[in-house]
Amino acid sequence: MTVLDADAVIAYLRAEPAAAEVRALLKSTEVALTAVGVAEVLDHLIRIVGANEEDAALDLAQLDLLDAIPVTAALGADAGRLRVRHYHRTRCPVSMADCVAAEAARSRAEPLATSDPDLLTVCHLEDIGRVVLPGSEGSIWTPPPAP
Repeated sequence: MTVLDADAVIAYLRAEPAAAEVRALLKSTEVALTAVGVAEVLDHLIRIVGANEEDAALDLAQLDLLDAIPVTAALGADAGRLRVRHYHRTRCPVSMADCVAAEAARSRAEPLATSDPDLLTVCHLEDIGRVVLPGSEGSIWTPPPAP
């Protein structure tokens, strides 16, 4: 299984540079979003893109992503601690939803697919498996230099 960050699904739906790689993941491996990731994708599609609620839910259903990874109290606590260890307003503004996705991947010993450089750095530092996707402008994340 590969855990998808909400940004990966949004990139696929918007035909951004990561779309081909996300399409390959959707076709070749078992993939999942967290319940928070589902909420993020729906929020983006409805509030930002302007899709109606039924169409947005249908998009996720057609991708078989509505059966989400539940966010248990333990997963939420782990995500909170992860964010505490790495969040900084300007240097590493990793979101709570991203930390939930990272901890979901870690708890399953599976990789997290994302293009988010802050999230990729956190996963690198925490030794969480990752699938590096191109950013919306086509850039590819590289690990920070060792101290």
